[in-house]
Amino acid sequence: MEKQQKILCNKCGKELESINGILHEDGLFVTKKWGYFSAKDLEIHKFSLCEACYDQMVGEFAVPVTVEDQEEVLD
Repeated sequence: MEKQQKILCNKCGKELESINGILHEDGLFVTKKWGYFSAKDLEIHKFSLCEACYDQMVGEFAVPVTVEDQEEVLD
């Protein structure tokens, strides 16, 4: 049996809540594959943010994020 891995917010260190391996708290999960013409050629960076840290981060943006409502969840 594979051990369940904890999901931690990379900014504040909070553990996102999961019960029996099912995430019960949403967050932002980023995987960035850096390509050529960057200082990080061919590196893959991954991080997670809890909702509070996401809100704090986007609250500092010079250009606000675009927010749209969705009718239903299909995925």
